[in-house]
Amino acid sequence: MELLNRIDPKLRSGALFIVRRLQEHGNKALFAGGVVRDLLLGRPISDVDIATSALPDEVQNLFEHTVDVGKEFGVVIVVIDSTPFEVTTFRKDVEYMDGRHPVRVTFSDEREDALRRDFTVNALFLEPDTGQVIDYVGGRKDLDLRLIRTVGAPEDRFDEDKLRIMRAIRFACQLDFQIEEQTMAAVKKFAPQILQVSWERIRDELIKILLSPGASRGLALLLETGILEVILPEVAAMDGVEQPPEFHPEGDVFTHTRLMFELSKERSEALALGI
Repeated sequence: MELLNRIDPKLRSGALFIVRRLQEHGNKALFAGGVVRDLLLGRPISDVDIATSALPDEVQNLFEHTVDVGKEFGVVIVVIDSTPFEVTTFRKDVEYMDGRHPVRVTFSDEREDALRRDFTVNALFLEPDTGQVIDYVGGRKDLDLRLIRTVGAPEDRFDEDKLRIMRAIRFACQLDFQIEEQTMAAVKKFAPQILQVSWERIRDELIKILLSPGASRGLALLLETGILEVILPEVAAMDGVEQPPEFHPEGDVFTHTRLMFELSKERSEALALGI
């Protein structure tokens, strides 16, 4: 339970209320994903996602304020004291056809749910009553190794959802982790296919990278993997553009741009895009 004390009291209280109510009606309910990762890393917690054996209709029936954001995929938002919590039924994704989302899902158990997630460090569960961390994919080891590694074969995970190649870079920047070798090779392979994803989703991931403490490294990784050439060719073109050394001893235009991110410690979305 010591881990839970790192969560803001209001956020913790709302999350535990949801878990207890689900349990009272015979369901399993676990903290899932990013909250478990960040608790183990000692990072700030901004939200708590809950995974459960309860079906979406039951979740909606058990709570007064809910928002249907994807019942067909098992996702319901439960609002407690104006705070939203994502509550997702344990599921297995069935067949991706467009490189973006599954055609359908089947509801399953927590092990199957872990196996369908993107990266091992995001596939951990926490039993709130005991503080036990449930790890089916080696996520705790990768936290210790500071590695971003896909759950299962990288090509399978990236073929399912092409945005995951940018998410790999984003998590590496946010957490200051390395990308595991085979995962990195697959990121480079799938880079030309990133535009199968909507521009809105690409934009959201890009902004998260640019607002992360590792934004400079993120730009370098986007260039190295070939993603930058696809989504922002005008920025990729800065690489190798020399500047007068008497005014810019740091190097070319791309290096200068990365340096600006390193020097601007406080960034807004507008400033990040302006750089």
